[in-house]
Amino acid sequence: MTSHDDQARRDELYRDPYPLYDRARRAEGLTYVPEFDAWLVARDRDVREVLLRAEDFSSVNALLPDVALSEAALGVLPRGFGPRPTVVSTDGAAHRRHRAPLNRGLSAARVAALVPYARACARELVDDFAADGSAELVEAYARRLPGMVVGRLIGLDPADVPAAVYGGYRAEELLFRPLSPEEQAAAAEDVVALQHLLDGYVRDRRAEPRDDMCSITVAALAPGDAELTLEQRHESVTSLQNLLIAGFLTTSALISTTLLHLLSDRRQWRMLLADPSLVPAAVEEAARHDTAIQAFRRTTTRPVTLAGTKLPAGATVLVAYGSANRDEERYERAGEFDIARPGNPHHLAFGHGLHGCPGSQLAREQLRLTLDLFTRRLPELRLDEGRPRPRIRPTLIHRSPQALHVTW
Repeated sequence: MTSHDDQARRDELYRDPYPLYDRARRAEGLTYVPEFDAWLVARDRDVREVLLRAEDFSSVNALLPDVALSEAALGVLPRGFGPRPTVVSTDGAAHRRHRAPLNRGLSAARVAALVPYARACARELVDDFAADGSAELVEAYARRLPGMVVGRLIGLDPADVPAAVYGGYRAEELLFRPLSPEEQAAAAEDVVALQHLLDGYVRDRRAEPRDDMCSITVAALAPGDAELTLEQRHESVTSLQNLLIAGFLTTSALISTTLLHLLSDRRQWRMLLADPSLVPAAVEEAARHDTAIQAFRRTTTRPVTLAGTKLPAGATVLVAYGSANRDEERYERAGEFDIARPGNPHHLAFGHGLHGCPGSQLAREQLRLTLDLFTRRLPELRLDEGRPRPRIRPTLIHRSPQALHVTW
């Protein structure tokens, strides 16, 4: 197989991994998947076991790039900041150190205080297109709201948010999509620009702390009030970049994918219109049914046995939350999208254990207010029948439609 064939095969698996998941859950033991170069952990009970055995399954290589960087890109990136370990790629004491400022900055009280701002932003975005009768919701709404909200959380000037979000998407593109050397270099320039933007905020908050996530991060990772060292700036910028990208990528995916499923089954859309109290259940069912972050990697720290499969130290497993969330042993009619699903048990869309997503409540709140707003303002919302069926992005880290053309 050529590298182009490998990429094409991987992209098709990314666009629709569910048939593979189904086979892996039925198979005895774990299934090795060459396209992922990893053992696939597909069953709910096995995914939970891995996530609760952090000492045996390390997160250090949780999120590896899909593509090799060119010499051209490697010549640009050293002009920026990082890479450094983050909350996603650390274990033990290092993980707790990176997790602490997130727990503080994303507390229930702080998330609740952000909701009115998020609601106002959502209304403004809908006001921009409500009179048009049609829109492409990924660009007009789903990509914009989470960026505005996480920008506010971090403490960015609203004028800087579009550039920050653009730089974040370019970082994801650089590391996970095949680009020419010239295209990689251009993406790297955009990533470096984002990092310098964040560094400016890091240094400013050291001098004049505020009540925002940037100040909390700097204070936690560089205690004291001395001038930041270059290493402290690298670490703070890397952590904020991770928070920024995680904050808008996954929430954008959750919003757009939820709308896709609701509008693909107008019976369920009409159920929401008739009974707004179903919104919280719709949020949980959407997160379960088509999980935004499909999988992260873990690496064995010693020889272990999982699901009857013996693994040596250093083996890579792909922990598939998206598969666990469709495990027939845990959910009846697991492959169906049903917002009236009774007693939806605790799903794994936001992880489990030590690495459970600290921003899960903020993501849920944005989806809830979106569904409240859209059912009130755009009750006749429907997929544009003149457009092809929305195509899913070839990624495991923000599963979502590439575009969502709608009319009303």
